[in-house]
Amino acid sequence: MSDWKRPESVLVLVHTAAGEVLLLERLEPPGFWQSVTGSLEWGESAAAAALRELHEETGLVPGAALHDCRLQSRFPILPPWRERYAPDVSENREYVFAVCYAAPPPIRLNPAEHRAWCWLPAAEAALRAGSVTNREAIRRLLRPAAPA
Repeated sequence: MSDWKRPESVLVLVHTAAGEVLLLERLEPPGFWQSVTGSLEWGESAAAAALRELHEETGLVPGAALHDCRLQSRFPILPPWRERYAPDVSENREYVFAVCYAAPPPIRLNPAEHRAWCWLPAAEAALRAGSVTNREAIRRLLRPAAPA
C-alpha cells in the first residue's frame, strides 16, 4: 500500500436504452459536468471500483448489468492534483464501464461530491461533459445507429 493516490480511475457511463446519459455536476469546479468517475483504491480491481463509485455517487447498484467497455485512455494529471500522486507520476489511466437502464432510475447524489444531476440526449451530454475522455466515451459508445 502507499500513501500516494493510485494513478488509475474509472469512468462509468450511465445511460438509458433510449440514449439518455446521466451527468453529474461536481461541487468544484462549479459548472463541471461528468459521468460517474473515481480513483481505484490500492488492491481494488477496476470493476470493483466502478461498482463502488457508482453506488457512492448515485446510489445505484447495477450488479451484473455493469459492462466493461474494454476502453482505456491516459491523460495528464493536472497541476492542482499532482501532489496527491507519487513524485514520478504524471499520467492517469482511466477504464471505461457502462450500465444501461430501460428508463432513468432514481438518483441519490452524494452531496459531498456533486451539486446536481441531469439526463441528456447523448449528443448534448457529449457537449456538456467537462473532460475529453468523457466526451469521447459518450460519442464512441452511444453514437447514433446509421439509417437502414
